[in-house]
Amino acid sequence: MKVAFTPQEKRFLEDNEICRFATSSLKGWPLVTPVAYILIGDSIHVATDYDTAKYRHLKENPKASLVVDTVSPNRAIVIQGKVDLIEEGKEFEEIYATFYKRFSWVRRDPWKAGEAPFLKVSPVMKSSWV
Repeated sequence: MKVAFTPQEKRFLEDNEICRFATSSLKGWPLVTPVAYILIGDSIHVATDYDTAKYRHLKENPKASLVVDTVSPNRAIVIQGKVDLIEEGKEFEEIYATFYKRFSWVRRDPWKAGEAPFLKVSPVMKSSWV
């Protein structure tokens, strides 16, 4: 089951750039990390490195949760989804181009396919107050 965002939810996600991203191995503790993200279509995309616990968790358990929120006013979107690892190819290049355009830290320290993957979160559940 795929979840679509309303126009108001899309604007909220596009106006923000940091989320709290939660993963878990099948037997271990959950891990929550703040990460930069972009929205493409109805999927959230996050960059990571191969040597992270987040990456190891997702290789074992390809499910994640995330929240994008603001304090004033109090608004948020909570998402659960299936995660695909995007490591190369046309989709990688398209995601990378969007990250490169949006974030100065990507322009300062660029990488290529095979050096660091993207995580593509396809939402299966959402809860929002935006």
